[in-house]
Amino acid sequence: MDFRTMIKEYAEAPISRHLILELLSVYRRPNDKISELLKSKELISIRRGLYITGPKMDLPSPEPFLIANHLRGPSYVSLESALSFWDMIPERAYEISSVTIKSSKIYKTPVGRFSFQQLKIPYYSYGIKNIEYSPKQTMLVASREKALCDKVVLTPKINLRSIKQTQEFLMEDLRMDSEVLSTLDTEVMELWISNAPKKSSLKMLIKTLIEL
Repeated sequence: MDFRTMIKEYAEAPISRHLILELLSVYRRPNDKISELLKSKELISIRRGLYITGPKMDLPSPEPFLIANHLRGPSYVSLESALSFWDMIPERAYEISSVTIKSSKIYKTPVGRFSFQQLKIPYYSYGIKNIEYSPKQTMLVASREKALCDKVVLTPKINLRSIKQTQEFLMEDLRMDSEVLSTLDTEVMELWISNAPKKSSLKMLIKTLIEL
């Protein structure tokens, strides 16, 4: 059985070195075979011990959001990446931005750049959605409300103190649409405040959204 046939079932998600070694256990030197597959670009290393199949394999590959979930876990995609995913900002986010309970980190990989910023539990655990991209790909992405709250919390030097300032941040800096903003669930956002960083800024955000 060739490697493409062996790996086909697992190609839609990042693949651990442990799994690849299991699949290659028929080889006398499976580590040498992994080196050969990396050299031929049939496998691509995205970080130590984690791989995806290369374009030469002509197999479905994992979505960048799913790669982000696996690169540093636990984590979920948020900030500009999630805001773009939900069509809340006009720009497409080229770097995949995520939130994690681990320390902040940036990964520069052959398939793109992935950034992770730290948030603490329990605030971290609110507003995470399971998005099914395909039967084999379910991605963890911040809800619209959580992605916006995370953006306020994790943007340095942003302290929202008035409705006017908050409107400028949302509609001028982030170029969000007021009609879209008015559909956000402020009641669920209220539930997060007591355990959130930048409580006063988030309270002002909610107050501004209610006024829209």
